[in-house]
Amino acid sequence: MKNAHTQNEETREEYLTARQLASVLQVSESTVRRLAREGRIPCVRLTPRLIRFNLKAVCKALDGSRTHNAARDSDKSERDDAQLTFAEML
Repeated sequence: MKNAHTQNEETREEYLTARQLASVLQVSESTVRRLAREGRIPCVRLTPRLIRFNLKAVCKALDGSRTHNAARDSDKSERDDAQLTFAEML
C-alpha cells in the first residue's frame, strides 16, 4: 500500500495560488488574476474567488501567446503588447 501512495505523489501535479504564481512570475497578484480572467493563462476555478494555476501550463500558455501575438501584430510596431517568456524555468 505504501508503494501506491508514493506513486500517486510522483504523478501529482502541483498547483499554485495566485500569490505564489505572481511571486514566481515576478508580477503582481492582480496581474495574474487579470491574465486568468482574460483567458491568457489557464486556471482551475474551485469557486468564483478561489483559483489555482499549474506552473507548466501557465508558462506554456505565455510562450505560445507571445509567438501568436508577434505574428499577428508584426505590422503594429507602435503597439506595446509585451509578453513574458518563462520556458527557461521548466
